Amino acid sequence: MSLPQFIDIISLSNVEISDAIIETENKLFQLRFKKATRQNLKSHEIKHTKRQLAQLKTLLTLRLESLEQTEEINK
Repeated sequence: MSLPQFIDIISLSNVEISDAIIETENKLFQLRFKKATRQNLKSHEIKHTKRQLAQLKTLLTLRLESLEQTEEINK
């Protein structure tokens, strides 16, 4: 399994990104819970999930900032 790529999420809408952020945060919680309870876990999944979460949040922030800038220009 390779690291998630930023290119894979660019085509998502803002609503889909928000849903993916919630889903990814839940997945990260479950992975951390597994680690804390010493259940069977592939340690690289935590790294991949954290990276994916960061990518989703970055993309959403960039889109919202560009939306705010266009609204300021239109005023």
